[in-house]
Amino acid sequence: MLDNKLLRDDPQAVADRLARKGYAFPVTEFSTLEGERRKVQERTEQLRSERNRLSKAIGQAKGRGEDAANEMAAVEQVNTELDALTGQFQSVQERLDALLAQVPNLPDDSVPEGLSEDDNRLEKIWGGAQGLNEPAPDHVELGAHGGLDFEVATKVTGSRFVVLRGSFARLQRALTQFMLDVHTTAHGYQEVYVPYIVNGDSLFGTGQLPKMGEDLFKLEGEQGYYLAPTAEVPVTNMLRGEIVAEAELPLKYVCHTPCFRSEAGSYGRDTRGMIRQHQFEKVELVQAVHPDRSWDALEELTGHAEAILERLELPYRRMTLCGGDLSFASAKTYDLEVWLPGQNTYREISSCSNFLDFQARRMQARFRRSEGKAKPELIHTLNGSALAVGRTLVAVLENYQREDGSVAIPEALQPYTGGLTEIPAATA
Repeated sequence: MLDNKLLRDDPQAVADRLARKGYAFPVTEFSTLEGERRKVQERTEQLRSERNRLSKAIGQAKGRGEDAANEMAAVEQVNTELDALTGQFQSVQERLDALLAQVPNLPDDSVPEGLSEDDNRLEKIWGGAQGLNEPAPDHVELGAHGGLDFEVATKVTGSRFVVLRGSFARLQRALTQFMLDVHTTAHGYQEVYVPYIVNGDSLFGTGQLPKMGEDLFKLEGEQGYYLAPTAEVPVTNMLRGEIVAEAELPLKYVCHTPCFRSEAGSYGRDTRGMIRQHQFEKVELVQAVHPDRSWDALEELTGHAEAILERLELPYRRMTLCGGDLSFASAKTYDLEVWLPGQNTYREISSCSNFLDFQARRMQARFRRSEGKAKPELIHTLNGSALAVGRTLVAVLENYQREDGSVAIPEALQPYTGGLTEIPAATA
């Protein structure tokens, strides 16, 4: 959520910056509501001052043995008007809160202009994007003899699910363990295990609600629970309502979870294979940091995601998302895109974002400076996939395939595969 002071000082400047995200901030509606709120608040303060004056006069009159009936009647009138104003203020504030809950974070000045992925900016390319003799088989063809079973998954559940068998399932498990070990031992993250079901307050805190409710799986029942769309939600919300000491920052968490998304609005997109599914797994990095170092933290976190790709020797590129391609809560995002020979293109495998204090304000996640008595301040939050496990599996299958249809196991993964060094070519 944006800082109210920023909005009140210059709502048009905020609108101009949000336009870079393709969002039309309702300046007139906000200004009208803010004017009503201010008017009610000012009148409330006037009446409270008048009540204090009358109460003092009543006390003085009684002390002199004089009649204070007129002053007491005036106090009753003031209290009646104050009660009415309380209701008015609550109504206006609720409308303001509902409006502001829909307003996305401001894009950072370093974010390129543009409204679609075509306007994203290339930052670097790592590794050689090499394929087999064209056309290269994709992961669906490589797993067609049972390793990747989409037909059974469709029978069990429906479309956009998969069953992994044998060495394919083993390879996914190896990828997960490898990522967790690198992040905990080499990058200094604390591993956490969290619920896969979250409540509405948590989804509001990280910005998925109310704006993106259609992309969530909501569970039936009185609790108002949802399946977590990403570990970002439960992990970041561990800090909701908390005040941590400055000395504890940065807090760095890594978490492996399944993720559940309805993929609303993606009808007809990426229907083949594992690229866009309703259920997938990620290893997620979350950092909560001092406001002075969140931009450094974004570079660090992105580097940690890149380290996984580089250890696996998977070609990739880093892109800075343009304003129109940024998520609701992000101020700046780097996308890491891995090379997929089967598609002859780069595809997103990680998004690393700095949210500044946007999520923290929604969650009231704060820190207190070491001086001790200073007023608590909002922390800055960041997260990134490091990596999306299913898409990494796809990338390994397609980049390590051989001419005979077998797939070599990356050297970095072999300690996790029980001696398996390749997935043999399938026999018909």
